[in-house]
Amino acid sequence: MLIVKAVRWVIGPSLRCKSFAAAMSEALDKFDADAAAKKAAKDEGVKEAQRLKRTLKRKKWVDWNDQDTEDGKRRATDPAFERIKRKKSAILLSYCGANYFGMQRNPGMQTIEEELFKVMLKHKWITEDSFEQVQIACFQRAARTDKGVSAARQVCSVKLPDDLDLKAFNEDLPEQIRLFGVERVTKGFNAKDQCNARTYTYTLPTVAFAPCQSESDKEAQPPEEQSTYCISPEHLQKVRETLQLYEGTKNFHNFTSKKNFLDPSAKRFIMLFSCSDPFKSPQGIEFVTLKVKGQSFMLHQIRKMVGLAIAIVRGNTTTSTLERALTEERLDLPMAPGLGLVLDTVHYERYNDRYGTDGIHNPLTWAAQEAEVSEFVERQIFSQIYKTEAEEKNMLDWISTLHYHSYDTRRDDAPPPPPPNAKRKGNTTQDDGEE
Repeated sequence: MLIVKAVRWVIGPSLRCKSFAAAMSEALDKFDADAAAKKAAKDEGVKEAQRLKRTLKRKKWVDWNDQDTEDGKRRATDPAFERIKRKKSAILLSYCGANYFGMQRNPGMQTIEEELFKVMLKHKWITEDSFEQVQIACFQRAARTDKGVSAARQVCSVKLPDDLDLKAFNEDLPEQIRLFGVERVTKGFNAKDQCNARTYTYTLPTVAFAPCQSESDKEAQPPEEQSTYCISPEHLQKVRETLQLYEGTKNFHNFTSKKNFLDPSAKRFIMLFSCSDPFKSPQGIEFVTLKVKGQSFMLHQIRKMVGLAIAIVRGNTTTSTLERALTEERLDLPMAPGLGLVLDTVHYERYNDRYGTDGIHNPLTWAAQEAEVSEFVERQIFSQIYKTEAEEKNMLDWISTLHYHSYDTRRDDAPPPPPPNAKRKGNTTQDDGEE
C-alpha cells in the first residue's frame, strides 16, 4: 500500500503537466484557426469593396433593381438583355462643324460625338452603358476639332458589332455628318496614339494677302474689293516662301497658349506647308487653300501660323518676327479666323506598313470611299466656307485688326516653367486641339 502511494506521488505531477500542455496546445490551435478565418473574411470584404468601386467608376449611376447578379449586370435570361460580340474597329467620319460646338462630347452642348453616339445607341452599335461612358466601348478620336471647325476625314476607334448597315445609320444622322467606312483593326489599335501625322487645310480669299500700299494703309482694310482681287504670280510665290519657313522641327511656344519655351512639348515637326493655285468660288471670289502636315499640333497653332504669315506677306511685319517667334521671346502674334480650318486627313503609315498587308486587316487609306468623301466635303464643308465668307466677310474684318498687334515682346506674364526633368509623354492635353 505504501509502495502504491509512493508511485502515485512520483508520477502524478508528470501526468498533470501533460494534460495541461495538451489543453494549451488545443487552445492555441483554436485561436490560430479563428484568426485565419477573420483574416480571410476581411480580405474578402476588401476585394468586394474594390470590385464595387471599379463597377461604380465605369457607370455614372447604378440601378440597384438590376443588380440581380454579383457583377451588376442583367442576366442573359432577361428578355431586354441582348449579348452582342463587338470588335475593335476604325470608322471614317466627315462633318461640317458650322452649327456644332466642336467634336468632343460636352454635356448640354450640341456636338458631333453626341449626335454620333445617339445614332449608335439607336442601332445597337453600342450598349446603354457605353453611351453613358464611351470609354467602355474603347472610343477614341484621332484629333479634336473645336467650335465651328469641320473634318473631311476624321478617324475614330471603337468596339462595334460585325453586322452594320451604314445606309440606315447615315439616314438617322444629320445631313452635316456622314460615316463613310468601317474597318476591323487590331485589338490594341488607338486612333489617336497610332496616328503618325495629321494634315489640316485652311481655305481663305486671296485678298487677305493683298499688300499694303503705304505705311498708313497698314491700319485699313485691303484697298481692293474682295470680289475683284486676283493675286499675282510673284505675290503667290512670296506666300509659298513664307509658309516654308515653318517647315522642320521648331519651338512653337508662341503659337499656342500657356506654353513655356523650355517645355519639351512646344517642339513640333512640320513636314509640309504649301499653298494651292488660286481658284474661283461659286460667288466669284478668288480663294487659295493652304495645306499643313505635321506630327501633331497644339491649340490654336495653325491659326496663329496662318495669321503671322498673312501679316508678313501683307507687310504688317517682316520675316524677322517669325524668326524671333521661334526663339524664347514671347511675342504678340495675330490669330486667323477659324472659318477656313478643316481637318483634312489623319495618317497611319506605320500601322499600314505593319498590319495593312498581313492578310487579316486592310490598310487605313479609305481609297474605296474617296469619291463619296470628296463629294460630301465640297458640298457640305467648302460650300459653307465660300458662302459665309462672301456674306459675312470674316477675313476682311479680321485683316482690319492686324495693326493692333505689336509683333514685339509681350508684356503679360509668361507661363510657368515646366517641372524639373519634365519629359514629353505622347500628346499633351493641348495636342490636336485645333478649332
